[in-house]
Amino acid sequence: MNKPNDEMAARQIDATAPRQPDAMMDADRAYAPAPRLFGTDGVRGVANVEPITPQTTLKLGRALAYVFKSASKRRHRVLIGKDTRLSGYMLETALASGICSMGVDVMLVGPMPTPAIAFLTRSMRADAGVVISASHNPFYDNGIKFFSGQGFKLDDEIERRIETLVFDERELARARPSAEGIGKASRIDDALGRYQVFLKACLPRTLNFDGLKVVVDCANGAAYRAGPEVFEELGAEVTAIGVLPDGRNINAECGALYPLALRETVRSTGADVGIALDGDGDRAILVDSSGALFDGDDVLAMMGRKLARQGLLAGNRVVATTMSNLGLERSLAEVGVGLVRTEVGDPAVVREMLVNSYNLGGEQSGHIIFMDHSTTGDGLMTAIMVLAYMIETNKPLSALRAMRKAPQVTRSVPVRRKVGFDEIPELKRKIAAAEAKLGTSGRLLVRYSGTEMVARVMAEGEDPDEIKLVVDELSAEIEQRLGANSPA
Repeated sequence: MNKPNDEMAARQIDATAPRQPDAMMDADRAYAPAPRLFGTDGVRGVANVEPITPQTTLKLGRALAYVFKSASKRRHRVLIGKDTRLSGYMLETALASGICSMGVDVMLVGPMPTPAIAFLTRSMRADAGVVISASHNPFYDNGIKFFSGQGFKLDDEIERRIETLVFDERELARARPSAEGIGKASRIDDALGRYQVFLKACLPRTLNFDGLKVVVDCANGAAYRAGPEVFEELGAEVTAIGVLPDGRNINAECGALYPLALRETVRSTGADVGIALDGDGDRAILVDSSGALFDGDDVLAMMGRKLARQGLLAGNRVVATTMSNLGLERSLAEVGVGLVRTEVGDPAVVREMLVNSYNLGGEQSGHIIFMDHSTTGDGLMTAIMVLAYMIETNKPLSALRAMRKAPQVTRSVPVRRKVGFDEIPELKRKIAAAEAKLGTSGRLLVRYSGTEMVARVMAEGEDPDEIKLVVDELSAEIEQRLGANSPA
């Protein structure tokens, strides 16, 4: 299959460039003043290479169980889900062993979307939830992310506490119970059904998707069952692709990162809408009947204006990140809605939403949080909300587009190490010159990814040629100074 030729898909494909494990570890040592495991979204890396090894995963399980185990005498429980990666079985076993060794029970639900784990953790009153997934990354990566008993990702203080215990296990050793006090693991057979009921309850009783033709691409990932089933049960005629996971094909030229197959299937089947999920099901990219793409910014603009019109947008604000397009900000301003920007990463978006009681936020990547319903981004919920809007208005998706994107170019540059950009005088000078060139009508963002060994360069402005030149020049400078293939 040829790779998508549209700009958004190309940007996302570039972000998944393979990384060298040795370079990753060398860079981590150079960049971090103290041992760190957690990035912007949990612990992530190459499977069976530190820190994503059975040994460290077991320690993470022990530390998590210890931190969330209170002084009460009731049995404590941690819920574990995963996506469809081959390494998930190895890590699931190690994680469960570590948790049980600290006297905490484990509930295993198997392959399940990340937002399902957030929901199940709070609805089943578990002390914590764990997802074994590297989200949109290729199969050879994996990761571990934690949820509190309330269904939110852990704050920095708790993550640092877990890291401290992993690197110094003396406290854990003293707290380890004897044989009769260890935990047990069990399978939860009705977890998928519970999650599907939750999703369907988000749709008003007066609505259904009868007569709607939908294509769902599940990226051969965690939503391969939940996705098609929930839309069929809501009445849609569903064509499902990316639903044959083999442990290695997750996100492989399918799903939200590679929407070409979705676009082609929508056109060939005459579908009304297409939905592309990523590997762990927490983000969605949509396409209309012509195959035109709707990313997270499009959804935020559409739903933000809708909720504002209905008087349901809390604080009259939408929360997004520094990566969101200027077009989103302009679209919302047209109807008197403000845009609050955070640093990149859904945990930062959620924090801002909680502090100020906002109810709509998300990322350009398609990770949208409807806080009135969920505690984290949910690709299936996002699609349900958009399809419900189509039914309510009796309009095709193409007629609901609410923003015009400002020209934006984003490039990912693989790096061998992460050094502060201000520490490289020539790079610092070129960044300042680029900002001056873009002026008040554009934006420049140069940052490191929190989950990959890449630097991201993003520029927006009125002149596409100008912003492309800015991105080309800065990317070349970063490649020369820090690139994965440049001299050390």
